[in-house]
This record gives sequence, C-alpha cells and structure tokens, in this order.
Amino acid sequence: MTETSAERARKEKISTIKRLSLGDRLALIGLITEGARHGVADSPLVADLFNELWNLVDATVSGAKVDRLTGKGPHNGFRVLEVNSESGENLGRLNMLYLNKPMPCYYLVYVEVVAPLRNRGLGNMILKAFRDFLVEKSAIGILDNIIPPDDPTYDIYLKLDWKPVETGTGAHSGGQYMVHVPPAFAGKDIKDAINKLVHHIRRKRAAIDMRDNELMVQRTIEEFKDLYAALVTYFDGQIRRGESDSLMRFMFTRYVTKLLGFRRRIGQLLGYTGGESLGQIVLHPEIRDLPVQSYAPKELADQPAFVGGDKELWLHLPEPFKKHPARMIEFLPNYRRPALVSWLNEHNRSSSDTLTIGDLLDIGFDPTRLKEISLGEEDYIFERLQPRLIDQQLRNNEILHRLEPRALGVRIGNTRLATNPALLIIRDRGNAYVLRRKVPGIHWEEALDQLQGAPSLQPLNASMRVDKLIMTAVRKTNNWLKAALAEEGGIGSENLTQFVSWDLERNQPGVVVDFAAGTYLEAIWIA
Repeated sequence: MTETSAERARKEKISTIKRLSLGDRLALIGLITEGARHGVADSPLVADLFNELWNLVDATVSGAKVDRLTGKGPHNGFRVLEVNSESGENLGRLNMLYLNKPMPCYYLVYVEVVAPLRNRGLGNMILKAFRDFLVEKSAIGILDNIIPPDDPTYDIYLKLDWKPVETGTGAHSGGQYMVHVPPAFAGKDIKDAINKLVHHIRRKRAAIDMRDNELMVQRTIEEFKDLYAALVTYFDGQIRRGESDSLMRFMFTRYVTKLLGFRRRIGQLLGYTGGESLGQIVLHPEIRDLPVQSYAPKELADQPAFVGGDKELWLHLPEPFKKHPARMIEFLPNYRRPALVSWLNEHNRSSSDTLTIGDLLDIGFDPTRLKEISLGEEDYIFERLQPRLIDQQLRNNEILHRLEPRALGVRIGNTRLATNPALLIIRDRGNAYVLRRKVPGIHWEEALDQLQGAPSLQPLNASMRVDKLIMTAVRKTNNWLKAALAEEGGIGSENLTQFVSWDLERNQPGVVVDFAAGTYLEAIWIA
C-alpha cells in the first residue's frame, strides 16, 4: 500500500520535532525569566517554550479523523451508533466498521461521550450498550485495546467481558485485539473465523493509520507531562511559599490552555479510544488555585501593533485600547456562550468572579478567550489567538472577502447564508486579538452539544431533531463552500468554521417553523 503525501508530510514534521531534556527546559525558562527581569535584548519569549509542544500537537491531530457530520472516516464502511438514555438523553456515539465475512462483525473504532457528560463514567455505559447491540445483531465484536497499560482506563474492556484474542493470532506491537462473543455463537468453533477477521482489520487499520494516532497521542501526552514537570521544578520555591508573580501565572495559564486545546482537537482522531488518557496529567492544588493570567507580563511585551483589518476602525477605538489593547481587552466581560452560562449556574458562580486555572480544567475550555464589547450601537466579539495563527487568520479573511459577494442572497435550503470576517487583527502581550461582529449564533458543534446534553433542550431536540437539522445545514454549507472556492482557484476552506442561529438569552436554537417551507435554521455564518 502506498503512503499518501499527507502521511509523508506528517512523518517529516514529526521527525523534525526535538524533545528537550529537563535541563534544557529549565535553562529556557531561566532565560525567559531573566529576560523579563532585566530587559535582555533578544531573550527567548514564552512562545519559544511551547513551540515544539504545539508543533507536536499539530502533527498529532493531523491524523485520520472521524467526521462528525457523516460519521465516517476517510474510507467508506464506517457506521455510527447513537446511544441514548431511557429519557432520550443522548449519551454519546460508537463509531464502528461493519464486516460481514466470514461472519457478521462490528469492529469498534472509537467511543465518543458528548461533551457535557464526560468524566462521569458514561464510557462504561456506552460500551455496555454496544455489548447489547452485538447480542441483538448476533454479531461478533472486535476491538483493539490500544490504551497503554499505565493508562487509568486500560482494563475497561476486561471488566465488560471482552476476551483477548489468543496470543499468536491477534496480539501485535502496542495493542491487543479483544473479542466479545454473543450467546448466538456459544459453543461454536469460531477461532479460524476470528483470526480471518483480525487479519482483515489489520489491513484496514493500516489504511486509516489509527495506530499512528494512538502512538502520537501518547507521545504528546508525555511531552505535556515533561513540560509541566519543568515548570513545577523551576517555580518550586514560589509554589512552596504560596507565592506567584504574573510571569508564573502566565506560563501555567498558557500551559493549561494548550492542554485544553489538545484535548478538544484529539476528540475527532480515528481510533482514539483512550478518551480519559489526559487524566494522567494531574495539576497540584497550588497550581489549580492560581488566577488565570492570559497575557504576558509588561516586561515581556512588545509595542502594540495593528496587524490588519479596517484601519479607520482601529483609529476610532478608545485611546486606552490603542495604547494597552491586551490589558483593556482582557478586562472586558467574557462572552456568555451557553456552555459557560451553564457552568456558572451549576457552580453558583457569577460572571464577574475571577477564574482560576482549575476552573478552566473543570469547564473544559478557556472562556476568557472570547470577550464582548459594544462600540457605538453595535456589539462585537474580541477573540484571543496565538500569534502563530495570524497568517492563517489573514488568509481566512482574504477567502471570506472573496466569498462575501457570492453569499449575498444565497440560501441553504431556506437558511440564510452570510460571512463574518475579522474587522481588526491586533498583536499585543504575546497574543493576537481578532475583532468580529457579534452574531446571534454559536459554533455548530456547541449547538449540538447543547441540544444533546442540556436537559432543558433535550425534549425539544427529541421532538424536532434540531441536531440533525443543523448537521444537514452545515454539511450543505460545506458543499457550497467547496463549489464556490473551486471556482476561485481551489482555495482551501479547512480553516473556516460555521456558526448557526441561536437565541443566546433563552438558550434556544434559532429555528423557523413554516408549514409551507418546513422547519429550518434562520441563518448560518461562515467565519
């Protein structure tokens, strides 16, 4: 089987990533702090400490993925089984590969728990549902226990009556094929049939590169562990004294936001069944209690810079925003996205409360990344980005401006289509800040999570299947994007995303029910 150009590029990128020793990391942290204290010219920046880690994350998440919109990976043959509670609450999904020769078999590719319900032991419930599904279908179940032996979830399958395939028939480097035999096959000699199934699955696994995903995830987790150990070692004195300065808080905040970003991005990796593997990384209570520090200390700051967008809008910003953009933006209220509001209500917290690093881990994302601001009579959102993403953002803006006239008057079904390009891109204090108009919508994946996980929305979703409506609209919008960009010379759309209409005040989907036209979303924005 030939290796694709994408696979070659991934391996070449991985080969260039150098793993630093503890001594190297401590020396780099020392140079950063010395540069901050004494203003040393050309001293390393905090970004230098995380650069190799983020390169490794990028390489890891570039592996084969399951498409949430279709339930399929890069090859046909994948199927999705949704698992719901007795009350209709969606718990998650199983991504499977169906094989019918030499006997009916479902190969378990990936288990997914919906975001609001993770870390509550629901993975076991979903696996039990899969076992019941196999019994109902009178089909063999096969999976590859590729979770490392030191992972907390390693024996999850053994506890649910999965049996290792006999040594010499299914064992292979890095994992162990396991089988579940339903009652319909009790007493039958199916050893040869199972061996043939495993042999076929091995070839399929090579094609979709799942093994590489698992090894890369584990390698990246080790990198996160090593970097955390270096930070804790360097700041040991301050930690033991219960002290912290802005540089220490900034470094640990940057570390945790990258960890959260990694956790989010590996959710789509094909074959990644060790969903709780990041539980291996446990932060000290003293670190969890640190207040979030999202921008670099003044000592590490360059002059604020206008990067791109509407120059007139930049000139008309209030003077403090032009002089100290990072500080002024970070003091703005957090964007009240539904997932944040739900967490605040659940924990009896106010939106004005200072968030800690531990809060970010509990919430599962960084709510301080999006800020709300009103300028004149219009509402806007500031989004914080890594400076390394500025070039990508500029390319996205170019694409969106070219799409804007094409999108005018277009409807996907009956859903209005619009674009929401960046109006300003600013660089300050180790961050980039992007200003966009605030639209009455949320990211389509958060919309699905709300519909499938929020108790107040589950009855509505059960009766109207709004989640299916959203997935259909997003899929059709993707098709429109590909066609439109093909006419523009084939510019890629992989870094663009979509927001669907949503009533933020009531946390309700923006759906129109029309007896003549049917039910449809009010609007989709491409950003």
